[in-house]
Amino acid sequence: MNSQEVVLCGASAYEHKYYFNKDFSALPQSVQDEIQIMCVMFTEDVGGVLMLVFDEKGNLQFRVEALEADAMFDDIGSGLKIKELQREKQELLTALETYYRIFFLGEEWKES
Repeated sequence: MNSQEVVLCGASAYEHKYYFNKDFSALPQSVQDEIQIMCVMFTEDVGGVLMLVFDEKGNLQFRVEALEADAMFDDIGSGLKIKELQREKQELLTALETYYRIFFLGEEWKES
């Protein structure tokens, strides 16, 4: 991971844990809950570890890792699930990127 990247949250099927970066605690609780549900359900469905990471330009990326010995991890299902989430949660993901760009990168808000 690049030093310019910031982890928003992550979930692990291996440790059955969820991590949320406290730097984002100003987000509404309903948004925090939706992100948590999305991440935990992803790891329950396909396994592995999922992290949502902002890159240096403020783009939100899905990062998935799995242990080599994890025969239960579904690599193809992982890619399909990410595309599904990006489509179904497009409004949420776009809003998170906008939030990050304004409050963390200091960009001006632009109405689209």
